[in-house]
Amino acid sequence: MTYFRNQARTQTHTHTHVWEKLAFNAARTLVYIAKHSVRVKLGPVKNCLQVIGRTERGRAPQISTVFSPPQLNKPSAPMADPEPEPVLVGEKRGCPEGEEEGTPTKKPRVEKDQENGGPPHHGEEDETTGDASDGEEEVETFADMMKHGLTELDVGILKYVSNHEGFSGILKERYSDFVVNEISKQGKIVHLDDLSVPPEAEEVPEVEPQPEDADVLTEEQKKQLGELQLYKNKEDNVSIEVVDDTKEKRTVVHKAIKTQYPGLETMTEERDGRKFIVAYHAAGKKALAAPRKHFWPKNRGNFCHFVLYKENKDTMDAINVLSKFLRLRPNMFSYMGTKDKRAITVQEIAVLKITAERLSHLNKCLINLKLGNFCYKNHPLKLGELQGNHFTVIIRNISGTDEQVQQALTSLKETGFVNYYGMQRFGTTAVPTHHVGRAILKDNWKEVVDLILKPRPGAEKEFLVRCREEWAKTQDPEAALKKLPNKRCVEGQLLRGLSMYGKKNIVTAFGMIPRNNRLMYIHSYQSAVWNTMVSRRIEAFGLKAVEGDLVLKGTTAHVLSAAEAEGCSIHDIVMPLPGFDVIYPSHPVGKGYRELLSADGLDIDNMRHNVKDYSLAGAYRRIIIRPSDVTWEIVQYDDPKISLVHSDFEKLENKPAPVFNKEGKYRALRMEFSLPPSTYATMAIREVLKLDTSIKKQTQLNTTWFN
Repeated sequence: MTYFRNQARTQTHTHTHVWEKLAFNAARTLVYIAKHSVRVKLGPVKNCLQVIGRTERGRAPQISTVFSPPQLNKPSAPMADPEPEPVLVGEKRGCPEGEEEGTPTKKPRVEKDQENGGPPHHGEEDETTGDASDGEEEVETFADMMKHGLTELDVGILKYVSNHEGFSGILKERYSDFVVNEISKQGKIVHLDDLSVPPEAEEVPEVEPQPEDADVLTEEQKKQLGELQLYKNKEDNVSIEVVDDTKEKRTVVHKAIKTQYPGLETMTEERDGRKFIVAYHAAGKKALAAPRKHFWPKNRGNFCHFVLYKENKDTMDAINVLSKFLRLRPNMFSYMGTKDKRAITVQEIAVLKITAERLSHLNKCLINLKLGNFCYKNHPLKLGELQGNHFTVIIRNISGTDEQVQQALTSLKETGFVNYYGMQRFGTTAVPTHHVGRAILKDNWKEVVDLILKPRPGAEKEFLVRCREEWAKTQDPEAALKKLPNKRCVEGQLLRGLSMYGKKNIVTAFGMIPRNNRLMYIHSYQSAVWNTMVSRRIEAFGLKAVEGDLVLKGTTAHVLSAAEAEGCSIHDIVMPLPGFDVIYPSHPVGKGYRELLSADGLDIDNMRHNVKDYSLAGAYRRIIIRPSDVTWEIVQYDDPKISLVHSDFEKLENKPAPVFNKEGKYRALRMEFSLPPSTYATMAIREVLKLDTSIKKQTQLNTTWFN
């Protein structure tokens, strides 16, 4: 009887624990929806979460899904249909190591938040959120926290090309709503449409006639090698003893394994005076850290070029994944440009002396990545070599009439849009990147450190809040660094530099931040100046070329005379990013550059810096861009969860294209266009919708619309 009582008690406890976990997960999901939809205050839900959370060892487990980012909605736009439910993306997040248990979270995190208004923190993981309040305290909404962020006005984005009436819509509700195909330097749109491996034309050293490769391996060895290749045994290896040990015999066995089982690598080992050929999986953890040099035919190009198809993954993240599987350094790969993370993107990649077979084999184990269209060439790829990008964009739940859409897209096709630098260039928090860039150019290094490390209002991850508070209180870099679970963020790298080199050697300490991230700050300042001056130029002279404007003749800028301006179009006009190697327009707007930089404490005649990396040469950028290959259609659909784009991978899998219902509940605008490099598709979409694209403004619009 005692046994049955114990069994019943155990089962009751188990069932209670299961229901507690279910209730806990439901409450966590409500918190996340509340934070990102801005529909409710967070206090009551979080208090519920706290009570349930006590059964989970005092700490909430990590939510494993991410919702779509703030949506584009115009508050005044009537919405005839209910908004589709949020779409789960299914991206898993790990808990940062070293986080203190039970530490209250003061501010909810923001998806893809860029702390310090700066470059994204590579390798940084999202932190769980909770609340240690007793429920009496009023908790800020997501909109309240984002009120400290930037708007387009703050970075000089003011003008539109067309005077059509704008309308609302939801951008990137699903990452598949934003598709980017690279345009190669030959002008061809890059697609993934072939997963086959090109036939080998290898130069094989002459050896004496040997039995057929198939006869070299026994049936048992073939079975073991097949299991190893199919990832059933990826961490193990297969050892084959060479009985009649000769170099020629070993060569035949090596070749047989690599030919019949692509993806496997081989090496020769000697054990107790006997020779073994060891086959191992190229992607296994036990693969050699530095793979041995394999025979590479002289008549084959040294670089394997391939098309990389990726979903919801950053370009560098994808490169790092491939590097890990292939046991290569990331710098062995080259590419022409980085692509958006929250999108489906297709681009060309090149890698040094890795065979197409090895790359193709990775398709069996990669998630959200696919490789294909392999070929060998004698050269790598270089940044900026591409001609541009082709975009397929879905804007869901549009409020505009067919006539409004027609007018907006016709203007985009015929006239274009102002070529502003997009909001992602300037960060999302209360300290914009261009403020840091300005301090660097002024050689004010104390201000640089202060801007990056000081506490700030707005939405931010809890461990960064603790780090900033510690820095403000103690000015001790080692103490502040201990508050960070991941030291690879910008703040962590700067604090580590200060700890190593001291606060009197800030320039060297700042150098601990990767070069590209450091340069992003000063490029952000150039971009803010350019945006501001272009808005002034359009305000003063409209959309026509005037005397004193600049045009490019080759790579050299030329100042237009009155007569020359008559024969030029607004699409020919460029404006300079400030620097020591550019000239400025001769009309009054051009002279405004000097005034603007002077107000920021900078001398336009002395843009060279004590640190060579921070010397600005300057550049020229067209003020109006007219997209090419512009097409559009309005589609209607019933299921908000389906993809509205037929991707390259779906075509390869012979999956059917999306079917649209002419009487569907929801309306969406599907638009396609091509843009040159370094041009922001969000600015083209801004021209169509006539909406501020900043997170701050979109959050405010969503709040008004929900209310």
